[in-house]
Amino acid sequence: MMSVQMEEKLNLKLLELLEGKQLSISGLSRELKAIGIDEHRLVLTGYLRALRDLEILEETEVPPSKIYALPEKTTELLSEKGKESRSPELSDPEEVYSILKAQLLKINLDFRIPVGVYVVSRLFERPCFRRELKLIGITQKHLEQYLEKPGIVCEAQDTHLKKARADITKIEIPSDDPAYEIRENKEEVIRLANEVLAGLIKHRLDLEGLVAKSKQTTLLP
Repeated sequence: MMSVQMEEKLNLKLLELLEGKQLSISGLSRELKAIGIDEHRLVLTGYLRALRDLEILEETEVPPSKIYALPEKTTELLSEKGKESRSPELSDPEEVYSILKAQLLKINLDFRIPVGVYVVSRLFERPCFRRELKLIGITQKHLEQYLEKPGIVCEAQDTHLKKARADITKIEIPSDDPAYEIRENKEEVIRLANEVLAGLIKHRLDLEGLVAKSKQTTLLP
């Protein structure tokens, strides 16, 4: 039987994953595994149906799948909760990474690493360290699997990293921590990165009365 603590963690992660988009059970299972939560499909199915019965989630038949999404009232509640928890300044040095992690969870898993590397590199004007990828939700296994095949992310040369490490004073970067950078700019990565950066801005600013209340959602398999 799932413990209360595990239920709360799974509940929170499901709400985060479904914020702003719709996912099937298979899609949710893949996303959860990517962040280290590996629940059996039957357990996940039962839990999703329980959340549906409690009207925390909406279930839609899209044969052969069932699609889950947040109802409007839950989305508004999360939005209000997010506003209450915001402070004028980022008091925790790692908070910016937590915000980026929440935004990256909204995009397709296949693009999460290049978009994460791109965003961190653009924000901080230097390569993105492995420690930072961990903070934004990229597991070591996910990174290793991604780097096994040619991609647009490559490991940065050591000659570029000495000054970058010296400039980082708010978080601890291990002396042997590798760093990564974008080999080439891809239109899709830049588009998704812009969405993440826009989400980061919206998290820090009060946009009430400016943002449309009905938002278009993206259906992922």
